[in-house]
Amino acid sequence: MLIKAPRNAMLYEMNQIFLIASLWVILQNFLVTALKIASSTSTIEYTPELITLEDYFTVSSSITNGGVANLFSDSTIDVAGNAETQALINYATHKDLRIIYTVAQVYYRIVARKASGISVITDLKGKNIGTFPGTSAAYFVYKYLASVGLQPSDYTTVPGNICLAAPCGSGTLPYMLAQGQIDALGMWEPMVELAYEALGSSNAIIFQNRTVYREIFNLHSTIEKLNDATTRADIVSFIQSLNQAETAFNNNTSNIWPRVASALGMSTSVLQAVWPVITWNGTLPSDLLDVMVEEDQWVAQTQNRVAMTSSDLANLIDPTVAQDALSSSSRSTSSRQRPDQGQEVLLHLRVVPRLRGQLCLSTVNVVAKVIRGLLIAQWVRLALIVMRIIRNVYSAH
Repeated sequence: MLIKAPRNAMLYEMNQIFLIASLWVILQNFLVTALKIASSTSTIEYTPELITLEDYFTVSSSITNGGVANLFSDSTIDVAGNAETQALINYATHKDLRIIYTVAQVYYRIVARKASGISVITDLKGKNIGTFPGTSAAYFVYKYLASVGLQPSDYTTVPGNICLAAPCGSGTLPYMLAQGQIDALGMWEPMVELAYEALGSSNAIIFQNRTVYREIFNLHSTIEKLNDATTRADIVSFIQSLNQAETAFNNNTSNIWPRVASALGMSTSVLQAVWPVITWNGTLPSDLLDVMVEEDQWVAQTQNRVAMTSSDLANLIDPTVAQDALSSSSRSTSSRQRPDQGQEVLLHLRVVPRLRGQLCLSTVNVVAKVIRGLLIAQWVRLALIVMRIIRNVYSAH
């Protein structure tokens, strides 16, 4: 014989279930971060964004591994970090994409095996060159070798996996070069440096021409995100904080190197060795449009499309976000120098609400974490309630 649980007890248990579930839904909506950033988290170039969130940007935000493509596959992404090559690839089909800030410029290098009979750059004719297809590295190899008269038909590009720290395993490009599976390697750092060290100075030769190409690693957003007043204000504020991180990357390397190395799981000594090929800018380069117009000739071929015009590509660049960040920083600095009584009042009116907002957000996050902890306990209790309901309804005497 089955005995049903008393009606009042059943209602109480069901109310408990709905209460816990409702609190969980509210909390999930409550804990939305101010900015969500997608960036290539296995690159040195992205690390100023990381340091910005850790040291300077007080608003709750997060970085996920990704890049420009995530702006169109995930509507929660507000900002994306990638090289200019990925911007061109995506802008061809997403004309609402915008470049808003340059984080870094990197002067790529080629490392080659002397044992493969290579002593000058033109010796790469007929050789196997490791790189990543469809990336800034592949364009760099094409551009560099074209500058010395070599066409893609004169050499073979070979793909491989990345490696950030020695010893590099089988299938990674530095390993392939050390084992003689390829003759040269053209990539972003630290893979060129790791390959050089694996080969040894007696068997390795480095080629570099800074006038031929440099990667321009930018921040991107979309028209939709930038037209939203709240999101745009958060992005401007983030870039202001990012400028502080860029200053630290230029002037406080003794503090930055170990943190960047730790974040990427790489050797500090290797990071120091490649640091001179990277510049931390904080501004959009004056020749960015010219660079992209030329580069899109190559990108268009890889995508089997017509190259975009200069006027079309000019719309890809939006300097107003960085300008807003710079002008806001300048006003804040000017206001702090020697304000008169009126300026002090204006400064108070402008800064205090922001500080209050940040303090409120910090308090909210702490409270939310406490609530989240309590809700985890409640979910356990919920499971017990459900089990008890089942037992009361179907228990037999």
